[in-house]
Amino acid sequence: MIISVIRTILLYIIIITSIRIMGKRQISELQTSELVITFLLSDIAAIPMQDNDQSMVSGIVPLLVLVICEIVISILMLKHTKLRKLICGKPVIVINNGKVDQKAMEKLRMSAEDLFKELRQKDIFHIDDVDYAIVETNGKMSIMKKASCDTVTARQLGVTAKNDGIQTVIVSDGQIAESSLEFCHLDKNWLKGILKLEKTDLQDIFIMTADKGKHYKIIKAEG
Repeated sequence: MIISVIRTILLYIIIITSIRIMGKRQISELQTSELVITFLLSDIAAIPMQDNDQSMVSGIVPLLVLVICEIVISILMLKHTKLRKLICGKPVIVINNGKVDQKAMEKLRMSAEDLFKELRQKDIFHIDDVDYAIVETNGKMSIMKKASCDTVTARQLGVTAKNDGIQTVIVSDGQIAESSLEFCHLDKNWLKGILKLEKTDLQDIFIMTADKGKHYKIIKAEG
């Protein structure tokens, strides 16, 4: 029993490491080749987990081979566009200049219900508002609204908008995220000053966010 637990933990660590080596995109935007590798990794790792008679080497070696193959293929796809198109395909325009391309939808086997579902997920409830809709190689849809239906920007209004950067979590459940503080060009002395100003203690904070403009928000822990 203990051996099975140890083998499972080791394989778990190896799989996590393998995915990290292949890059963060492996987690968020799976391409065709990456999806196949992910399935194979899980299937191969399950064999030595379930069968103690199988050696760890018989599970680790195929995992390493798959990771190396994925890295090599990724490098080749960066250098050879044709290979990338062959493996990952290419984006397909399903709405072109406001007109639905029925042949493209048929090619993707996308129904009208599928199209409208994707539009609704982009907060678009009228197809007439869409100028272009493109199905990317990872299956996600990119939308470009018509100019008359798009949100007005500060540039269009002739207004100069100040950008204070990304709002990041600098305190989570009473713990300081030093990397986030550094990202916002802030330090612990600034944080101590804010806590003193708000008359609160660090351990009483559930979430505290801030940006480079020193704007902050504090959500206190309940109870």
